[in-house]
Amino acid sequence: MSETESELKAKYDFKKAMKEIMGMRGRGTELISVYIPESRQISDVMAYLRDEYSQSSNIKSKSTMKNVQGAIDSIMSRLKTYKSAPEKGVVIFCGEVPRAGDQTRMVQYVIHPPEAITAFLYRCDSSFFTEPLETMLVDKKSYGLITIDRREATLGILTGSRIITLKHFDSLVPSKHHQGGQSSVRFERLIEIAAHEFYKKVADNATDVFLNRTELVGILIGGPGATKDFFINEGYLHHELQKKVIKPFFDTGYTDEAGLRELVDAAADTIQDIDLVEEKEFVQRFFREIRKTDGGLSAYGEDMVRDALNMGAVNTLLLSENIDKRRITVKCPQGHTYDATVTEADDKIQCKECGSTASVTRNEDLIDDFFMLADAYNTEVKIISADSEEGQMLMTAFGGIAAILRYRIQ
Repeated sequence: MSETESELKAKYDFKKAMKEIMGMRGRGTELISVYIPESRQISDVMAYLRDEYSQSSNIKSKSTMKNVQGAIDSIMSRLKTYKSAPEKGVVIFCGEVPRAGDQTRMVQYVIHPPEAITAFLYRCDSSFFTEPLETMLVDKKSYGLITIDRREATLGILTGSRIITLKHFDSLVPSKHHQGGQSSVRFERLIEIAAHEFYKKVADNATDVFLNRTELVGILIGGPGATKDFFINEGYLHHELQKKVIKPFFDTGYTDEAGLRELVDAAADTIQDIDLVEEKEFVQRFFREIRKTDGGLSAYGEDMVRDALNMGAVNTLLLSENIDKRRITVKCPQGHTYDATVTEADDKIQCKECGSTASVTRNEDLIDDFFMLADAYNTEVKIISADSEEGQMLMTAFGGIAAILRYRIQ
């Protein structure tokens, strides 16, 4: 696996684990989070945990005490495999979370963060403490988005593969047809005053949402007509934001959320280093192939793509990050062994061949399984978000699994 694809897989695994961790809740204050920086000695952490284990005997609830001590034991067992903390540190989440009925299950996540952990932290609560890691989910390079005309304006941000709408405003600028009882000169002056106040409001809010974003590398301006040019050329934006405005400005038919998407599409050549633009380009290439009368160099659906991968025919594998399935290997007492893709998997499952109770001997994320298969054939892998229309269509129409082929297959 190349360094770039290894990083892509690590990024996917990190995001998926964080999504699961952030959604978990305990029945009491029994979920433990431990942040260990590189500078912290593992022996010091073990001593700290032994002290916490001793202190937990004071917990009044017997079940909570048992669960806390079980989690601390589990963390200490994991730490025995470390001679020292990794280069960027390590984070361990462990505890009992509810399952069906009155049952609970022990979970443990070991996270190797994409950025360095700077301080040691131990916390026991009803949810895992994820705030330090949540900031690492945000792409470190982003673009501000402004679409504007005299009717409305929208502020947004493009970060990684996501377009996020921040604020939307409807203006109170009157239309330019003449109102009865007023001179045309006076009415025109009222229009310009209202427009001026609207531009100021947009600019002030742009200052609020953009000025302190250190990751902001540029601001894209879009909209129909000349309003966008007037807004920038008349200096309404804060002078520091003005320096980040990218020219030329871009024509869009809309100035609402759809306008933000139009703006990103129009500026694709300018912002080729942003994930969303690259993702859209690959999915559009797949769509161009599939529209050919013979299907072109395309494959889609898990079975067809898996077969193409095993033939070494896939050049680029497209996987939606919204796929939430497991790839399992099943083995039953009668000797039947097979692989299957499932939404959820327990340790035991009914054998599809004979109906007997079978064991699940392998259980891993479906996307991780595809990464390993692609690596064997030097296939490029792209993880596609659902934040664009193309990404949504890949997931809904093709099950989130598609491929651009090296050569046509039957």
